[in-house]
Amino acid sequence: MIRLLFTSGRGPAECRIAVANAVAALITEATALGFDTDHLEGPSPDKHGPASAVVVVHGDGAAAFARPWIGPIQWTAQSPLRPHHKRKNWFIGIVELPALPDAPKAISAGDVRFEAFRAGGPGGQHQNKTESAVRAVHLPSGLAVVAREERSQHRNKALALDRLAALLRLQGELAAIAARTEAHAAHDQLERGRPVKRFKGAAFRAA
Repeated sequence: MIRLLFTSGRGPAECRIAVANAVAALITEATALGFDTDHLEGPSPDKHGPASAVVVVHGDGAAAFARPWIGPIQWTAQSPLRPHHKRKNWFIGIVELPALPDAPKAISAGDVRFEAFRAGGPGGQHQNKTESAVRAVHLPSGLAVVAREERSQHRNKALALDRLAALLRLQGELAAIAARTEAHAAHDQLERGRPVKRFKGAAFRAA
């Protein structure tokens, strides 16, 4: 598992749009490779996107998959908000968050709705003929996770509860992230040169 913080730094609304697009692009790529993901968005001052977001990538090889995303991300596009603005390069940053120091607090199974489905491995391999995978929805918060690594539904339910508990804790962490020294450092250290990935155009396509 790896936890990634997406930050617009102190950039304008265009950078928040880039955060939302980068989160979607990473999740799409991860899903295509068979990784499960959870994500949370931080507060958004307007409808254009969050100033920060966190994506959690699960599974063997998750860290290796995510490493190329860590660093400055450049989006080259005419501003969708200010068509006559001369600036066309917008930068955001992606940093790895440290592991949670303590085990997440367990949550009540009564607050969770489980939905079973058939699990399938990446590329259609190791298809499971039984409905062992589960989607778990935490009813009080609306947060949802998927667990399918284990062969039994019972073990996947336990894994889903653990993930929900961690996600709930992460939600609290993300809500307070703007006030934390570490978060301010991440914003301030956003480097606007030598991006690790580049995207362009309104469709946010890889350059």
